[in-house]
Amino acid sequence: LICSNIAISALRKIIPDKVRLPAYITVIATFVTVLQMLVKAYLPSLDSALGIFLPLIVVNCIILGRAEAFAYKNPPLASVVDGLTQGIGFTCALTILSVAREFLGSGTFGGGLIDVSNGFHIVLGGADGIRILPEGIGASLITQPAGGFLSLGIFIAIVTFLLKKSEEKAAKKEATK
Repeated sequence: LICSNIAISALRKIIPDKVRLPAYITVIATFVTVLQMLVKAYLPSLDSALGIFLPLIVVNCIILGRAEAFAYKNPPLASVVDGLTQGIGFTCALTILSVAREFLGSGTFGGGLIDVSNGFHIVLGGADGIRILPEGIGASLITQPAGGFLSLGIFIAIVTFLLKKSEEKAAKKEATK
């Protein structure tokens, strides 16, 4: 809490209001993840006792941010639709991100899910997936937690770039009318 408050306070004047909540959530999630890694490395018994509770802080930040951004200002039915579409959107984004990270990090597709050693079948856990790149070519950093943040940043930058280009194209089309 101290670290995230310092970071958010230091960045408050350069974070645009439009992305205020996502920026806060990212800062908090970063510090919680670092804390979780430190606890796991230096206090394994505490890590075992805490279990899933530290990662839940990150999830709660996302839920709280969405509640403040939409549900607080809209009626229940619209909030149900928003919750459903946001959940589907997060699932799609995380799926795209995880497929890209697995491919770039280990050169496979479907690791932990697709087993091709004895024919093609779906399993839960333990499967190596389909090897696409030769072994040893992937950037293993991408499969680590830090690589997750890096990949997410690149993913957000790409989406932002595409949205900006789309808006510029629409504005240009509108100006020529």
